Amino acid sequence: MGTTLRICRIAVSRRTSMPVPIAVVAMVVSMLVVACSRAPSHPASPLPLQPVGEVALPGDGSRFDYASLDSARGLLFIAHLGAGEVIEVDVHANTVVRTIANLAQVHGVLVVPERNRVYVTATGDNQMAVLDEDTGAVLNRAPTGQYPDGLAYDPKRSAVWTTNETGGSETVIDAGTAAVRGTVDLGGEVGNVAYDPATDRMLVAVQGRGDLAVIDPATLAVTTRIGLPGCDHPHGLSLDPAAGAAFVACDGNATLVSVDIGSGRVTGSNPVGDGPDVLAYDLGAHRLYVAAESGEVSVLDEQDGKLRVVGSDHLADGAHVVALDPATHHSYYPIPAGSSGRPALLERAPTP
Repeated sequence: MGTTLRICRIAVSRRTSMPVPIAVVAMVVSMLVVACSRAPSHPASPLPLQPVGEVALPGDGSRFDYASLDSARGLLFIAHLGAGEVIEVDVHANTVVRTIANLAQVHGVLVVPERNRVYVTATGDNQMAVLDEDTGAVLNRAPTGQYPDGLAYDPKRSAVWTTNETGGSETVIDAGTAAVRGTVDLGGEVGNVAYDPATDRMLVAVQGRGDLAVIDPATLAVTTRIGLPGCDHPHGLSLDPAAGAAFVACDGNATLVSVDIGSGRVTGSNPVGDGPDVLAYDLGAHRLYVAAESGEVSVLDEQDGKLRVVGSDHLADGAHVVALDPATHHSYYPIPAGSSGRPALLERAPTP
């Protein structure tokens, strides 16, 4: 990609290890969102999505990050990085339930309904916070490595894994007590982490090495490293356990690669929007959503572990985050400026 675009992508990205005042982050990101938006780097095609609704969100137009949905209760938790808070939205009632503040540079957010807990990475404090899903109260905090970002839950061992991006490691934390169980050094800056129930392994996109690390969660040992040829800076990660497939977003060259976990081979590659960031896989519909820093969303359908793009176009400036409801197949996108010019949550449904 061009030098100008690469500078823009890095500027609006979450990846920085320097402490920056929240007010400065909000101002700079809001200025760069418009400047860095551009036409897709590959031919656009209509998205197979139709508007359902738009919910006004509180706060300023600074950067949002991950979002996580409790589908049964219809509660969506959104990390508002620039404001240092989590916004809770009832997507059934289309209303904001509450705002949970004092979470420094919040990046990752993960709701675990069976525990009635929400786990959040407070990157500014190098901590993971544990929230009560009913009240939003902060119940506990745990130390992590440097720059905690994404999260994953291992239900077999009741453990939460935090990706320490610039620290190049994973911190493993007890989901109940918030006690640190261990740390896994991955030898390079890391992207997202996911638990694969089919193989009982944790998978991590290792940006600093350009590979996918496979970890035994019982011993915290890296058992396999899968090379990712054609993938520049692997960051986003999603799995289809039934197909034995991993999908990795390469934000350095606007590419999505498919991996057969069993054989450790890259089985396919697809172009996506510039700066692909957050991925969401719809297991029931065999459909993958890729939200990019450019504001482009790509929708890919899967068959036998192989993907084909069925639509890819600019959705909205700042639409680099997607959350999915597996019950309704609706997708959700928090953005800095909706139809009213204020922060908003966009809801989309698949077209018939």
